[in-house]
Amino acid sequence: MSLLDILRTAAFALRGNWMRSALTSLGVIIGIAAVIVMVSVGQGTQQEIDKLVSGLGSQRLDISPGAQRGPGGARQSAGSFYTLTEGDVEAIREEIPEVQYVAGALRGGTQVVYAENNAATSWQGVQPDWFAINDWKLAEGSLFEPQAYTGAAKQVVLGDSVRRVLFGEDSGIGETIRLGRVPFTVVGTLAPKGQGSFGQDQDDVVMVPLSTARRRLLGTMGLPPGAVMQVALTVADARDLGYAQTAVEGLLRQRHDIRPGQEDDFRVRNISEIVATRTATTNLMSKLLGAVATICLVIGGIGIMNIMLVSVTERIREIGLRMAVGAGPGDVRRQFLAEAMLISLVGGAIGILVGIVGALLVGRFSDLPVALDARVVGLAAAFSIGTGLFFGYYPARKASQLDPIEALRQQ
Repeated sequence: MSLLDILRTAAFALRGNWMRSALTSLGVIIGIAAVIVMVSVGQGTQQEIDKLVSGLGSQRLDISPGAQRGPGGARQSAGSFYTLTEGDVEAIREEIPEVQYVAGALRGGTQVVYAENNAATSWQGVQPDWFAINDWKLAEGSLFEPQAYTGAAKQVVLGDSVRRVLFGEDSGIGETIRLGRVPFTVVGTLAPKGQGSFGQDQDDVVMVPLSTARRRLLGTMGLPPGAVMQVALTVADARDLGYAQTAVEGLLRQRHDIRPGQEDDFRVRNISEIVATRTATTNLMSKLLGAVATICLVIGGIGIMNIMLVSVTERIREIGLRMAVGAGPGDVRRQFLAEAMLISLVGGAIGILVGIVGALLVGRFSDLPVALDARVVGLAAAFSIGTGLFFGYYPARKASQLDPIEALRQQ
């Protein structure tokens, strides 16, 4: 028999009991659709983490005040004491050559007002390198001039969300706004960053020089002279990050007179370690999703094998007649294998369509990130072919091994 004859005969046999064939292919449809949707969600999540990596920076260290012992030996929470200073920032810059950028920062919340428009937002008092460390891009205007940092100039750079609330589509460059009761001149606006890794609006912020924040915005907080709430730094080469962390910790322990065995009064957070942990978690989740989808596909394949075995049992007399008129075991095997392949291929084609539509709907109506890839569709098609071959072979082989005389005796 030619290939065309085999396919024609297989299609005729399946059409004779089309409802059973349709229900059998349903398992393959669900499995293929699950593969496409779940793998697309996994890839979309991985892409979101890649964006997070680029936003946080894999070559960055964040330093914050650590916990200290208060009166009577009671342990105070982190940040209860401002143990980091601008002197620490300068020491890191001068003594650790691997550090590319380093800056200290202060932060707080305030009401920002322009004419009848106002918004509650957060402010950050920063040093010059802060913009490069956090990958802030200038949209319009300019950043602070060097003299603005030393002279506590009343200048402000607006995040995009604050700019839109105060000025709509205008830039607001040169306008005067109030942060609390203090007037500031807008010198620049920042390019939008969008939502952060924890769902916060990164553009809901205003930047002022560090010295300005200390003198004009902190009010009665009573920080020690030169204190900062956070220090951030980056290295030029990611391979130097581990060495830089060790060097920073040693330098700060020396500057803060911390003896061996005493607890640090600061904490160093390695962003790359956090990113690596999140990436590993995402990879694990992607593998889990893939495993669930594969199980669905295997179940569909078992359904095909089960139905084909039932079909062989029901058509024993037909098989005997075919062999009696000259069909060989190979012809019978190819016929039943073609039937299994047709069920799998038709189910796979429908499953691919359902999977693509399902992935698009998930991306549109949920918060899950989805990234459709042609390779995923190709993988699903390959799975469909493999399912038909693997689970159809045993029933086809069983049919081909029937004895023609015994088969003809079946009623």
